[in-house]
Amino acid sequence: MLVGLLEIYILNLIVTVGMFLVLIFRAWVELRNYKMMWKELEWRKTHRIVSRILKAERELFTKVEGGEDLYNLLLEMFKAKEE
Repeated sequence: MLVGLLEIYILNLIVTVGMFLVLIFRAWVELRNYKMMWKELEWRKTHRIVSRILKAERELFTKVEGGEDLYNLLLEMFKAKEE
């Protein structure tokens, strides 16, 4: 009788520890995904801001030598569309 209860207790403990380890692994995966999504959102925000700045300051680039090439390169790099 006592051996049966001890076996059930140990089995219950093993299952609980296993479930806890699975939860820790899932939380780690979710944290990695969250960090990746956050970086992507920040990068998109940077793209939008730089695109607006480039479009607003186009004349500044064209006044210097090689500025048109630099402007086009920056447009391509930040995936901005010239209107």
